Amino acid sequence: MKTDASRLKTYPEVAADPGVLRQVLSESPELMVVSFRFEEGAEGRLHNHPHVQSTYVQSGRFAFTVAGEDIEVGPGDSFVIPSNAMHGCRCLEPGTLIDTFTPRRDDFL
Repeated sequence: MKTDASRLKTYPEVAADPGVLRQVLSESPELMVVSFRFEEGAEGRLHNHPHVQSTYVQSGRFAFTVAGEDIEVGPGDSFVIPSNAMHGCRCLEPGTLIDTFTPRRDDFL
């Protein structure tokens, strides 16, 4: 398998919200994978964007609001957030979310 070496770039962790660190893991114009590390009680503020988002809970517990629906998720859970749906979360137990976005979130670069 041949890989484009320019895609093997390493991105730093950056503060996304208080108690939340974000790190781009990989990206191309069509797709982006991002890790979010949360401290207990930290929040991902309510927001929306035109990207379709898939969230996988690697560890921890989270209370999410997605398009007005409340869900609680834990390790191994995953779900899709439609384009432009208002969403946000509160961290119940410290953990990490792995989000994918299509297309890429250029605002994260």
